[in-house]
Amino acid sequence: MGLQRPWPAVPRADRVSILGTVSQALENVGSSCLPPGPMFKPILSLSQIIQMNVGFLGLQFSFGLQQSNMGPIYSYLGAQEASLPYLWLAGPITGLLVQPIVGALSDRTTSRHGRRTPYFLIGAILCSLCLLAMPYSSALWMAASLLWILDAANNVTLEPYRAYVGDRLDGSQHSLGYLCQAAFTGLAQTLSYLAPSILVYGFGVNKDLVDENNIPYITKIAFMVGAVLSVSTILFSVLRVKELPLTPEQVQEIRAKPGGWTAALHDIWTAIREMPPAMRQMGLMMLCVWYGLSTYWQYIAYCLARSLFDTADPASTGFRDAVLVNGQIGGFYNAVAFVAAFLLVPFVKRFGPRNVHVVCMSLAGLGMMSLPGIQHTGLLFLPMVGVGLGWASLMGNPYAMLAGAVPPQRIGVYMGIFNMFIVIPMLIQMATMPLYYNSWLGGDSRNAIVLAGALLLAGGLSTLWVKSPTGAAAAPRDQA
Repeated sequence: MGLQRPWPAVPRADRVSILGTVSQALENVGSSCLPPGPMFKPILSLSQIIQMNVGFLGLQFSFGLQQSNMGPIYSYLGAQEASLPYLWLAGPITGLLVQPIVGALSDRTTSRHGRRTPYFLIGAILCSLCLLAMPYSSALWMAASLLWILDAANNVTLEPYRAYVGDRLDGSQHSLGYLCQAAFTGLAQTLSYLAPSILVYGFGVNKDLVDENNIPYITKIAFMVGAVLSVSTILFSVLRVKELPLTPEQVQEIRAKPGGWTAALHDIWTAIREMPPAMRQMGLMMLCVWYGLSTYWQYIAYCLARSLFDTADPASTGFRDAVLVNGQIGGFYNAVAFVAAFLLVPFVKRFGPRNVHVVCMSLAGLGMMSLPGIQHTGLLFLPMVGVGLGWASLMGNPYAMLAGAVPPQRIGVYMGIFNMFIVIPMLIQMATMPLYYNSWLGGDSRNAIVLAGALLLAGGLSTLWVKSPTGAAAAPRDQA
């Protein structure tokens, strides 16, 4: 208690070893929830980091179902191809409104259930209910309305979950924690994309069996599975690796701040004005990448229908075959992302998250640009390796760069604000694409996919401009 500095003069490796030993000892005696000191975060094992991120499996399974099925569902209910972006507005608008507010509120939460946990659970329950109802939509307005609620529920969970990783892990483990989230994103979306094909080829469900609204039964079953996963995986994570309790000093600091929605909005505005330079520098990269990805998700099934089956009719067997192929290649690139998230760890440690991100996004863009020219299903999987590497990097490395650049006590609000860097490009895409889809792109979805790939390539290269004073954008620093 009388020491003037928190650490004796011992090598860093020994300090990490001591922290790990103490953390394990606390768990063995059932005392891992003792309040840590302000300079102490237990070093978690790989198993613990994996368990705390299992909830991302259910969360991202839901996102994967949206990416692979909402376009076809809209078309089954009568939507026109050129107007599809307008029907996807739910995601970016709810993300723009919900995530920063929820992030700011979670920073100020001091409930007995934890700082972030209440948001996980509320969002997961709402998400499950919407997933159950979505494939039973009887009209276009019903499907679009449910998507608004579903996206809001997902966003209530997402940013507190990302902040939870920053709260729970020591700075030296941030990259590993966020890359584990990227791994579960890849696994979840692999399963969600492949679910219809598994039902058809594994369980013999007829792909042409549709209800009175032309929605296939394989789609209904996949959404039911997603509803179960959404709640069960979140519960597993919050029970297995609980949040670190706030210290009395942290509680006092939070309660001393003004409460309510007005204070949260003021905190958001203040954080935007005080945004670290490294975070601002990621804006161009995020603009290009998320405009491109939004275009890809909306039009890839239509591109494959034209390039592989020479059809643009949503009611045709060829279109349903294209949806299945999209599920297969989508499942493949997400499987690549799942494996790559772990394989990228040593490269990130050596070269830094920024440099790895440049390479991965460039490969993703080149792969995506080649898709419309491929007319054999088997050859589609080669460029999807690059797309998978890019997706793995995108789900982990920007957040590792961000976590090292923002104040730890405001990580929730900054994670929410960073989501604006995702949803604003998507809003721009959805507002502008219908204006030039028929004129500049010739009404051809294959041209839209080439544009998407070019934007991913540009976004990857623009990451070279990001410079972080903390070293988060370059090689990771040695943390004492």
